[in-house]
Amino acid sequence: MIVWITFLTAVLIFLALDLGVFNKTPHIISSKEAGKWTGIWVALSFMFSGVIYWLYSATYIANPDNLQPTTAAIKFITGYLIELSLSIDNIFVIAIIFAAFKIPQKYQHRVLFWGILGAIIFRGLMIFFGVMLINKFYWMTYIFGAFLIYTAMKMLFSGKDEQFQPKKSFVYKSLKKIMPISNHIDEEHFFVRRRHITAATPLFVALVVIEVMDVVFAIDSVPAILAITNDPFLVFSSNIFAILGLRSMYFFLANMLAKFSYLEYSLIAILSFVGLKMLLHEYIKLPEWVSLAFIALSLIIGIVISLRKSSKEFV
Repeated sequence: MIVWITFLTAVLIFLALDLGVFNKTPHIISSKEAGKWTGIWVALSFMFSGVIYWLYSATYIANPDNLQPTTAAIKFITGYLIELSLSIDNIFVIAIIFAAFKIPQKYQHRVLFWGILGAIIFRGLMIFFGVMLINKFYWMTYIFGAFLIYTAMKMLFSGKDEQFQPKKSFVYKSLKKIMPISNHIDEEHFFVRRRHITAATPLFVALVVIEVMDVVFAIDSVPAILAITNDPFLVFSSNIFAILGLRSMYFFLANMLAKFSYLEYSLIAILSFVGLKMLLHEYIKLPEWVSLAFIALSLIIGIVISLRKSSKEFV
């Protein structure tokens, strides 16, 4: 438990520094600033794989699957790349939500900051129950695998014109029935008091919608990483690093999302791969480096093809 407490404490300390020091004053985050923080989070994530190697070699943490240190480190990186790649779709949805509720750029970071706290709690609960189900019911592995294949096929054959509309969503309609909602933004405040009535501002509405959508996306991403490992700490830590890097990645990619149109096929390939791995785990045993190589190669190919296509269209 010492390792878990230390890890969570470090995450909370950074989040406190993030809001209280680095972003104390609301401001528009430039692509340069976002790119810097994206690079920092990616570097920290890969460096943490070294911490994973140390923890598992020194037996400082529970190792239910008796993983070798190198295997544990590879599983962490693989899980992190899966979560990072599946976060791309999340970035698209966040951009749509902010546009729908007309959230100014300088307040978007604040919304995403509080969204992360909720994501940590909900992801933790989903990982806990996911690991518990797989350990208790062996056949759940096949359920998760089939679900991932279904998700991949749905992404492949669904129309491109289907776009999420936040103001028509069940979440927004339900929220309007529960509390008064103001159409005006009062700086960075989530609530505003008008005529003895406390109403939620668009910032709070956007936060709730983003939070619910993150849970929806986690329904795909958590089973995907459970195909790589059932180790709770590896699953949770890789999820958290991907979530922490999501904010800076959003601001870095927000203006370039259209350029990565072919990255969706990379996600389809990754979901299909991990789904098949879960379904065929009794018959086919792949080395850990194969999973890591396939996922990394899928992302690289999707990015390269997207950039080449977009450059040709621009010319």
